[in-house]
Amino acid sequence: MIQHPIEPIYNKDSQILILGSFPSVKSREEGFFYGHPQNRFWKVLAAVCGTDVPATIQEKKTFLYQHRIAVWDVIASCEIEGSSDSSIKNVVSNDLSPILLQASITKIFVNGKKAAQLYQKYIFPQTKREAVCLPSTSPANAAWNLERLIEEWRCIL
Repeated sequence: MIQHPIEPIYNKDSQILILGSFPSVKSREEGFFYGHPQNRFWKVLAAVCGTDVPATIQEKKTFLYQHRIAVWDVIASCEIEGSSDSSIKNVVSNDLSPILLQASITKIFVNGKKAAQLYQKYIFPQTKREAVCLPSTSPANAAWNLERLIEEWRCIL
C-alpha cells in the first residue's frame, strides 16, 4: 500500500475543488500535484485563468489560492503499479469533509474518468455532492490535445 504523500491545497476562500485519482510517481517524488512535466494540468489551468504557467511549487500554491482553486485526490492510499490508474486497487479514499467544511466549495471537478469512477464509488455516498468529470490532463490521454483540453476545462470558471 502506498500512502498519499501530499497535503490538500485549499483555504477558506477556495470555491472550486479539483480532484485527481492518486499522484504519479513523479508527483510523489516532487511532493506536489501534477509534477510530471508532460502532464498538462498547469498549462490548462493557466490558459483557462489567463495567466503564465506557474513553475515552482510556491508559484503553483499562490496560483491556486489566487484563483480560489482547491486541489486534492480521491485516494488516500492504494496499491498501484508506477503511475498507472488502471492498476489501482485496494483503495482507501480521502475524507473531503475538512475541505468541504472549511472552504466555500461551490463546484467539484474530477480530472479524468478514473477519478470520476472512484469519486462516485467512495466519495459521493458520503458527500452527496455531484462532481463534473473533465478530460484527464495526463499525457496518457493522447486523444485530447492541449487546445481541446483548455476548451473543455473552461467550465471551471
